[in-house]
Amino acid sequence: MMIRFYKNVICFSGIILISLSGLAQSKKPKLVVGIVVDQMRYDYLDRFWNKYSENGFKKIINNGFNCKNNHYNYMPTYTAPGHASIFTGTTPEHHGIISNEWYDKKNKRTIYCTEDSTVKTVGSSSEEGMMSPKNMITTTITDQLKLNTNFRGKVIGVSLKDRGAILPAGHKANAAYWFEGGNTGKWISSTYYMKELPKWVQEVNAKKSADKYLNNDWNTMFPINSYTESISDDNTYEGVFEGETSPTFPHQLKKLREKNKNFSLIKSTPFGNSITTEMALAAIVGEELGKDSITDFLTVSYSSPDYIGHQFGPMSVEVQDNYLRLDIEIAQLLDFLESKIGKNEVLIFLTADHGAVDVPQYLIDNHIPSGYFEKKKMSEELKNFCLTKWNVDLIENISNGNVFLNHQNLVKTNVSTTQIEQEIANFLLTIDGISKTFTATSLKASNFTENIDGNIRRGFNSTRSGDVVFVLASGWINAGYSTGTTHGSPYNYDTHVPLLWYGYQIPHGETTKKTVIPDISATLAVILNINAPSACTGVPIQNLLK
Repeated sequence: MMIRFYKNVICFSGIILISLSGLAQSKKPKLVVGIVVDQMRYDYLDRFWNKYSENGFKKIINNGFNCKNNHYNYMPTYTAPGHASIFTGTTPEHHGIISNEWYDKKNKRTIYCTEDSTVKTVGSSSEEGMMSPKNMITTTITDQLKLNTNFRGKVIGVSLKDRGAILPAGHKANAAYWFEGGNTGKWISSTYYMKELPKWVQEVNAKKSADKYLNNDWNTMFPINSYTESISDDNTYEGVFEGETSPTFPHQLKKLREKNKNFSLIKSTPFGNSITTEMALAAIVGEELGKDSITDFLTVSYSSPDYIGHQFGPMSVEVQDNYLRLDIEIAQLLDFLESKIGKNEVLIFLTADHGAVDVPQYLIDNHIPSGYFEKKKMSEELKNFCLTKWNVDLIENISNGNVFLNHQNLVKTNVSTTQIEQEIANFLLTIDGISKTFTATSLKASNFTENIDGNIRRGFNSTRSGDVVFVLASGWINAGYSTGTTHGSPYNYDTHVPLLWYGYQIPHGETTKKTVIPDISATLAVILNINAPSACTGVPIQNLLK
């Protein structure tokens, strides 16, 4: 009997007992931080590059890995399905979060993505905390981490929006926290996670940081004449806060609070990012994340860019100023993580839940194809078409680009469902602003894989989506947005978002090879050496893993 010691190997009678190199390879990051920026187009990295600091976005790109051709591969590109897709590693076809809210065919009502009447609010007397992840029907990478560590690894979600905190954190999170506006102005949670707020959350609320920010003006961080990457501050394409006469700086927040739902106003300013960072840092300390060898996971979603983008549009000074300030928040977060835990102990990725189209009127004025879709008019015309052709009202609901048919009335026509779907799809193509239509029958039967048709299929959930799906033309949005902009389409301006990696075992480099959002969780599963989420359709990013 003889034990021999070799470099990186211990052998017993010729049998390898322990591979020390294997032990080294099994080492995992102490903390994963998943950062999601709500409504961040990829071009914001390049457009504002010269004005970013050296320690935020630039630091990640210059020292980490940049997936330059990263896209959403489904429609609709909204906040809830975006966050769900990042962390489930799949698309609405499988995870079931088909929109922020959708029509429930069974109960004949619209439901919200994270609503849960069985739970109560923690930290407030309102109903804002009656939320949970129960409507998401697959596991997340955060769930898989909990399972892999026998629930010893901690998972915390933080976001101004409930859906931005709940969906990334998954079904087995230790906690998810979101910000209640109105007259509350506090971080809250749900009895799904806890009975009362931890002491550290109560201490964050006691600081009343939102109140302090809202008692000051929002002015540009740099002289406004230096914002040459944006159009004039005073223009007709931007929305205004209630109580303002023009969408121009400075925005006098203290005067605007009362007419803009008090604490809710902070969500539409860069200072919503500031209180999100404060909460994230407090969570790291309060929950002792990254303190031991068992991997923890913190999800941080910055929601304010979405509110600001909707109101002012991508070419506004407000959007640019928001991103220059967000860059400082990212720098603060990076510095804290590196100093408290260590760069090589923390794995960080940064992406977005969707992009945004330029304000259509701005595009029209610059002779770029765009338009405003009259949904109400279309709905009336479609109902009249059905009444004329089949002498019965067949339209039950139209939402999220889906037409839901009344199946009780459908049988009265003595016409097959397939034929009616197709005739409605053909009729919709005669409506100004609609470029493509798909029937549920064709989507269930076909296997579209690439381009826009594939995006529609991957966004279609057989049990939750409608009977006919329609797609607006490029640059078109619903007519309700007379100023500002929105998102939701399968076009590049909505699908192309950043994907940056930094920290633990991340090489410096970049790739222009196309990656898609589900690849994030697939890659995390390889790095963490855990099972991928239950319905994961992503592929590990090879250039990153080499």
